[in-house]
Amino acid sequence: MIAGAGLTSALIVEKEEDMETIHTVFWANLAISCTMAAVLYIFAEFFGGLLGAVESAYLLRIMAFLIPLQLAGDVAYSLLARRMNFSQDAVWSMASESIAAVVAVALALLGFGVWALIIQLFAAALIRLVGLYAVSRYCPRFVMKPRRLVPLLGFSSGLMGSEIANFVTFQSPMVVIARHLGLADAGAYSASNRFASIPNQVVLSAVMGVLFPAFSRMMDDPQRRRDALMFSTQVLTVLLAPMMFGLWAVAEPAMLVIFGQNWAYAWPVLGLLALSKAILTPCSTFIPYLKGAGYGRVLFWSATIRAIVTTVAVWLAALYGTLIDAMVWLCIVNAVTLVAYSWAVFKASDTPFFRGLYVSSRPMIAALVMAVAVRYLLHVLAERVPNATLQVLIGAAVGGLIYAVLILLTERALLGKILGMVKSRRMRDTATQG
Repeated sequence: MIAGAGLTSALIVEKEEDMETIHTVFWANLAISCTMAAVLYIFAEFFGGLLGAVESAYLLRIMAFLIPLQLAGDVAYSLLARRMNFSQDAVWSMASESIAAVVAVALALLGFGVWALIIQLFAAALIRLVGLYAVSRYCPRFVMKPRRLVPLLGFSSGLMGSEIANFVTFQSPMVVIARHLGLADAGAYSASNRFASIPNQVVLSAVMGVLFPAFSRMMDDPQRRRDALMFSTQVLTVLLAPMMFGLWAVAEPAMLVIFGQNWAYAWPVLGLLALSKAILTPCSTFIPYLKGAGYGRVLFWSATIRAIVTTVAVWLAALYGTLIDAMVWLCIVNAVTLVAYSWAVFKASDTPFFRGLYVSSRPMIAALVMAVAVRYLLHVLAERVPNATLQVLIGAAVGGLIYAVLILLTERALLGKILGMVKSRRMRDTATQG
């Protein structure tokens, strides 16, 4: 999060590939990651105590060696991102994870226990590291010129600070809930949060890495970058909003189906977490836009203010209320965050605020209408269809149909643009083959 957030990201937005700068960043990044690994190794008991598991110190010491192994490939990845060569990175990422998973399963069957998971992480990191250097054709040389880092620090420090702030935003609710509401509520929050985060992880994990270098390549064309921002925001909102609002609509039966009877009581937590994430779906492209457009300072202050407000709101709600109160306030904070982030990004891109907010949030509104309809339908059918699995299936089918109709009515221009791009791509492919 810290070592890889700044300098290597700054390489992506540089206009030219200066090898002396690239080598200097490699050694600086490696030095930072080794320092972090040493700190984690030496103070393993302290960090284990913070996590409430002092006995895990030996695992932290082992995992410390993973930090430089993972971050040693950041420069090679940055070069691939600069060249928009994401397919090679995707191939090696998939290969490394697949091979490591097979190795871990085999070792687990042989009785290696937790060591199977540790070996999986190291194997995946090592395979990806070798693959990145093979496809990027980058070979580090012992060139270290600190002056080359100075122009990168202004941008990289903002990114590093924003990454730390985002970490606080995402992790502080868990810490606050565990300390003030107990381990039972912390477990309910953790299980619900993992499940509610799946749509974001599936969709955004691949898209985020593409959008940042894509926006950075448009540095000299503000209009093209502005159009790309609105188009990508609309497309991602169309994809993500129905998943998140749909999960809110079927939270009660879904919690029972996925986690069983023991966790069924926590369905309001799952629903509110899904709702809090659904509110932020139009913001999915904002962070890579601010990074790619060079607004590191705006990104830092936006992330910092969000981290402070989120932590304070959840803390006060947990201190004077219940877990449900904390989740309600998380939804309120995210609604304010949507407006604040939209204002910052649309101002940076010279887009009229209300027009930008309306266009980017329109698919979200359609998804909300769909979710309310599904929620009402399941309430009506609760006695006739008592089976939770059937309720989830009915909700998904009806919700998909309603949402498709709403998108056809409200997003015809966007759909037409997408179809036009697909046809143009096919025509180019046909001409190339011919």
